[in-house]
Amino acid sequence: MGKYNRNKYGKNGKRTNKNYRVNNGEKSIKKLDMRREEEFNYMLGTILKDIPDSLRGALRGGIYSIASKKGIKDAKDYIIGKKNDGTINDSMEKNLIDLLYNYSKYR
Repeated sequence: MGKYNRNKYGKNGKRTNKNYRVNNGEKSIKKLDMRREEEFNYMLGTILKDIPDSLRGALRGGIYSIASKKGIKDAKDYIIGKKNDGTINDSMEKNLIDLLYNYSKYR
């Protein structure tokens, strides 16, 4: 067989799993759970229903994209920044942060 050994065992003689994805040495980060994204979007809409339409879409999109791509901590910082700007109030900030942590997982 030589150089092109195409059996089910890897270099070290251990069995390899082709379906296993390696994270390239990166640590897993707490991000939005994509299996429950529809529930998350619905709950996000109910929390933000008191905000005017012009701000609601931008806020929903910003929170969703940051939570799904960068991570929950960055989305939390974004929400705190919006509260400091006066866009949202204290109770809305608390509800949004709780929602983020309820719909997150390490990936």
